[in-house]
Amino acid sequence: MKRAFLSLLALSLAPVCSPAADDYKGDVTDVRVVRHMDQHPGASLLWEPYITQWKPKQLIVAYGAGIPGKTDMGDIYASVSTNDGDTWSYPVCVFDHNQRFGAMQFAYANAILFHPPGQDVVWCFAMRCPMNYRHSEDAQLVAAFSGDGGRSWSPVELAMHYSQPLIVVAGIETIMENGHPKYLLPAHRNTLRSNPLGSRDQFILSSTSLLEWKAEGIIPQPETGKVFLHEGGLAPGDNDGELKLVMRTANWEEKAALDPPRAFSSVSKDGGRTWSPAVQEPDLWNARSKGYFGRTSAGAHVYVYNDGPAMPAKAGRSSLRYKVKPKGGEWSAEKTFYEAGIKNSYPTLIEVAPGDYRAVWDSGTPDQARTHIHFGKIKIKP
Repeated sequence: MKRAFLSLLALSLAPVCSPAADDYKGDVTDVRVVRHMDQHPGASLLWEPYITQWKPKQLIVAYGAGIPGKTDMGDIYASVSTNDGDTWSYPVCVFDHNQRFGAMQFAYANAILFHPPGQDVVWCFAMRCPMNYRHSEDAQLVAAFSGDGGRSWSPVELAMHYSQPLIVVAGIETIMENGHPKYLLPAHRNTLRSNPLGSRDQFILSSTSLLEWKAEGIIPQPETGKVFLHEGGLAPGDNDGELKLVMRTANWEEKAALDPPRAFSSVSKDGGRTWSPAVQEPDLWNARSKGYFGRTSAGAHVYVYNDGPAMPAKAGRSSLRYKVKPKGGEWSAEKTFYEAGIKNSYPTLIEVAPGDYRAVWDSGTPDQARTHIHFGKIKIKP
């Protein structure tokens, strides 16, 4: 028994090398493996990582470890780096599917880290799903916070004034209203998947405390016809006082990518309360996979995305590309973010200094998605 325990401990602590970490094309550098599913015995996948900065050179990454038999449900873990991503700590569990709440038991998905400006607290938001569900489409928002840079976490119950199922995957945007911070969280619902009377809507949640949330505004459908708008990334828009949401898309029946595969966007000029009808972004590719959309401190917009066809095609969700649009300018030509002949998806970036970004995404093998979490650095210039 002792020998087996020591062997398992050695496997958990041993550094993991990915053949793609040193053999790739792209503008990211210092690629490291944060965690591999072999270090989570019994996990079916590692997926949907998120990154934030606690202090200079101290980073936190949260990710999911999947339960076999579930599409995208499991536990949420967090790992810390104190040397700017070169090495990563043994992870701690933020949300554990083995924990019971009376007669109820939940699994979790889609961690979102948020370090409020000026506060010494990091939040981890996620989705909570009853264990009898096959997938996480009908989830509720949950949260935990850390006061020690991600090494320990305390769960909290949120006061939700939005009462329907939701899906969250993109980060929180902070705006100022009447001299106070207001937090905006993109979300969508896909109750139509399990209910013929359900809906598919992209919307925005808002909070002034991070504990109490309400529905702020729904994104109107395009005037040209219904599109499944979801997994939108929120950032300041092209003009002062604007917010822009760039969304993953599929056809309304959720059976295929649009033709051509394009992201759609919407703009709000009143703090997220009302939004323009969604419109196609002709320069931004999207084939049913979450992209990253954000704005640099210099005012340039950044879009990181999967090229190629939609899953389950063999070439689906492989290479990651990106484009940059300077303030007042046009989107650049396509650039390579990361390409290694393996599966990659769900990139998330954080700017740690002007134009200097840290990034995470889930990676796999040429034939299997989401076996490990990758970290890298990239300099983004307009």
